[in-house]
Amino acid sequence: MKQESRPREKPILDQKEWDIIDLSLYHSMEDHAPVTLTLWDPFVDRKAKGIVMQVDRQLKRIKLRWSEDDWDWIDMNEIIALSN
Repeated sequence: MKQESRPREKPILDQKEWDIIDLSLYHSMEDHAPVTLTLWDPFVDRKAKGIVMQVDRQLKRIKLRWSEDDWDWIDMNEIIALSN
């Protein structure tokens, strides 16, 4: 019988971690450099890789482009890590 996974708690990022993420988002947008976001999910974290096109601070989301014609808005509250 398959055992069901239990939901995990979302990690809480401190201000220093958010500052680093914010700077990396800015560099991706300015330099058109790809970043890989780790997005929290209660069961399995997801990865999203692309170039940051826009940061909407009011709605707390970023526009991430992963191909010439494909992009999506990512909720900043889902981000738990970022790598270049």
